[in-house]
Amino acid sequence: MSSPLHRRAHQSLVRRFAEARRRSPQDGETVSGHHNSNVIMPVGRPLALLLGMPSGEVLAKFRTPLPAIEVVPRLWRHESQVLRVVGERLSEVPKCLADFGDWSLHSYLTGRALADVVREGERIGRRRLSVLADFFARLADIPESVLPPVPADWPGSGDSHGFLGRLAQFTEQRVHQSNRPRFGSLFDAVGIPSDAVDRYRDSVQTLAARPFALLHTDVHRSNVLVTPGRDGENLVVIDWELALYGDPLHDLATHLVRMEYDSKERGVMIGMWASAMRRTGHADMTVELKRDLRTYLGFEYVQSLYPDVMRAALELPDEPARRHVVRAAERVCRALRRASGPLGLGPDRLPQEREVREALLDWHAKDMIRRMEWPDAGEEAERLETPVVGPLVGPVAAGRERWDRARLVERARRSENARSTAAPAHREPTGVGS
Repeated sequence: MSSPLHRRAHQSLVRRFAEARRRSPQDGETVSGHHNSNVIMPVGRPLALLLGMPSGEVLAKFRTPLPAIEVVPRLWRHESQVLRVVGERLSEVPKCLADFGDWSLHSYLTGRALADVVREGERIGRRRLSVLADFFARLADIPESVLPPVPADWPGSGDSHGFLGRLAQFTEQRVHQSNRPRFGSLFDAVGIPSDAVDRYRDSVQTLAARPFALLHTDVHRSNVLVTPGRDGENLVVIDWELALYGDPLHDLATHLVRMEYDSKERGVMIGMWASAMRRTGHADMTVELKRDLRTYLGFEYVQSLYPDVMRAALELPDEPARRHVVRAAERVCRALRRASGPLGLGPDRLPQEREVREALLDWHAKDMIRRMEWPDAGEEAERLETPVVGPLVGPVAAGRERWDRARLVERARRSENARSTAAPAHREPTGVGS
């Protein structure tokens, strides 16, 4: 067995060659998501030798976390901590080849995202549903004892209601309240109740006690790879940085919402999930399935209000055309419709789409002026898992330009108001989305 000195020397060499390789992104393809920027390229011969790879042409992901305001909790600091455990039990997941703290090197899996194979709104098919249901059951097989340590105050296995409370507390404090200084006026203008999270938490019954398991929490079409397999294809779940330890029904709920199943496939998936859990000895994780899944689905719709509204606002370009504002308003209205049922909001409490467009334009104009006057105050927005369009620069160099753009946005807002008053508004359906 090598000595600690030899291991440290080896790790130092790996980092040195990996850093050198990472500084040549032109040799690869950069793919960025909400949480990470990935440069996919051959590792090169020196790094391949150090890592025991057969060739320098082997592809790897040079993975760098993107600075972002968290809109969902992170239990473990490094994704590699989770991948190390999962990789020992699920062969079809990426492997972390080296973790350098501020970035990491991962194996690259050849395949296509399920989102590119089966578009949103299309059915993914019973076979794939069955594979995904088995995936969740296999996660439940991983014992708590092999997981990375959790904080001392994290709810213990079986405390499902405490787990939901922890999620709600994070949403209220870290997502809602932390972002009110910048987005509070927009939250209010589009009709999000100021006590939305507490209102929902206080309205639900105490959850049944279910054993905890490792949760992925973000299994959607873009995080599932379709790779070649002996039976035609394999499904590989990637991006484990949001993994949690908690109630398995939360993982099922986030999956159902983010996969955008139609009502029929949603029902099939719920049944397959329950069957897979029972078949693998985890029937106790399905206790009060129907009632408590409804609670977790409602929570997912409520907590999604804040990131959906913020992302819609931040994706507006400096000089938004009408199509940009319409698309952003549609996104906000959809989030409001989904949350209206869980929050007990009747049709008369939901804003019309034109009112949402006006609110977005008003916020956008004022935010541009604010960023012009206090350029440093906009830096936190660039960390909201969605980059601000157009980097902020110094007030002297860019002050006049931003002032002119803000005036254009304000002019667009007034034009929208004039158009709205000239034509009768059409109130859209208010049924809760599924």
